[in-house]
Amino acid sequence: MQNLAPVINLGRHDRTLRLAFAAAVISLTAVFAAVGSTIPLFNIYRAQEGFTNADISLTVVAYSAATLSTLLFLGRLSNHLGRRPVAVTSLELLAVACLLLLSVHDIGMLIAARLLMGFGAGLASSSLTAYIVDTAPTRPTWLASVASSQTVMLGLAVGAITSGALVQFGPWPRDLVYLLVIGLLLLSAALVVISPETVTPTPGGWHSLRPSVRVPVRVRHLLPVAAGLFLATWATGAFYQAFVPALVADQLHTSNSLVLGLVFAAYMGSSALGAPLGGRFSSAAGQRIGMTAFLAGWIGLITAITTGALPLFIAATIVAGAAQGIAISAATRGLLFGSTLPDRAPIFAVIYLLSYSGATVPSLISARLSTIFTVPEIARGYAGLAMIATLLTAFAARNPHTDSDQERQ
Repeated sequence: MQNLAPVINLGRHDRTLRLAFAAAVISLTAVFAAVGSTIPLFNIYRAQEGFTNADISLTVVAYSAATLSTLLFLGRLSNHLGRRPVAVTSLELLAVACLLLLSVHDIGMLIAARLLMGFGAGLASSSLTAYIVDTAPTRPTWLASVASSQTVMLGLAVGAITSGALVQFGPWPRDLVYLLVIGLLLLSAALVVISPETVTPTPGGWHSLRPSVRVPVRVRHLLPVAAGLFLATWATGAFYQAFVPALVADQLHTSNSLVLGLVFAAYMGSSALGAPLGGRFSSAAGQRIGMTAFLAGWIGLITAITTGALPLFIAATIVAGAAQGIAISAATRGLLFGSTLPDRAPIFAVIYLLSYSGATVPSLISARLSTIFTVPEIARGYAGLAMIATLLTAFAARNPHTDSDQERQ
């Protein structure tokens, strides 16, 4: 099988670069652990503060919209200021957001905290993912694309499980997880500070704030399928954030916060575990296999919701999560094919713009519809979106053009 993995690292893998790679992975994990830590608390906010499903859905919209706008305007900033200062700023914003979450008693404070989380996650999504790719070892060849695309899912899973356990069994159920996350974020910032910079600061930072959504011409033909894939998978992730807390409590009949954290982590964590499997296939084949299995997972989810079967719901969640990992990492690997250092932050900005658009737009629609339709009915709408994306991938997925392909064109 032809090796389509991009040549995407600096070529000198000394100890300092390994430190930078570890610092970037830990930091991106910390960012999304902070984001995931709020999920098991949503049912507590619903019960104690009277928040509705529409309210919770709006917090997901606020987070996703903030991330989306940050990527649109600031996605290329680390190319000019350097990876480290932008990454440290993102970690500081997340720490401030967690401080706000210590005082949630009305929906406005929760939305404000999630907005701030979105700004921090947007900066991290472009700077830290590019930093990971800059410093990743050459072998295995899939490591850069998997680490850059799936560390997000791993962080969300770690945050959800830890939060669920602390909410269920620890002291200060509404506060302790945020205090721990703040410590992790500050530790991550210290690791980034002592790591080497991979980008030489250059003029043009203000000019980079002008929105520019682009990928190199050589992989532009991959964008339509990638857009459908990112939209469907990240929309499902947003569904798990906004509606699964209520679904687990109302349809699957458990109010255990740890179970809720495990359900959310089963989706995000299995994505990180499934991602390396995508490296065994070409980019197009990995996307087709992943999305087919993703649709199968959604069929299992709808069956579980209809029958009220929690074990089936968890099993289908694991299948859908692992499948999304295969599909996302394969699509990311295709878009990174042949990338150079200046390409990476813009490419990741585009990837996350597509991803957070997938999280934002369906969540906004679902928030409006949640007053009309039940959560199981909304779930069927997300399953329909997964089916459309799977059909698009099956018929239109392509591999990146090699140099010889381009010469023949």
